[in-house]
Amino acid sequence: MISQDVIRRDMLWVKDEIGTKSISLLMVLARYGKENCEIVIVEGILHSDVYMDFFRMLKSEFDHINAYYYDISFDATLIRHKSKPICNEFGENEMRSWWRDKDLIGTIPETCISETMSLEETVEMIVSDVLDM
Repeated sequence: MISQDVIRRDMLWVKDEIGTKSISLLMVLARYGKENCEIVIVEGILHSDVYMDFFRMLKSEFDHINAYYYDISFDATLIRHKSKPICNEFGENEMRSWWRDKDLIGTIPETCISETMSLEETVEMIVSDVLDM
């Protein structure tokens, strides 16, 4: 599993903006995963404009891709944030400045996960998709 936040925030300390250095490392790690692992998971909030080159690379180099988009409201996002260990690192104002509604990739088909789906339903759907590959 490759966590975009770990790469960008914890390892490289770079901003999430067009041209961020995290993209090249994400590409290297995804390629490494392809060569050495059965399943590669890239996890994170990957803004479509910032990560477009990464998405294109994934599409060209991987035979099977399952992409998921949490289609939830900003209010639901705030509620979920309050339950996370990092809830005190940033708040509503910062999150509002980052918020992008319906920021779908476009080059890779995505399955939307609604805020009404339970964790169990979401996990069951993803596991089923992965096992069907």
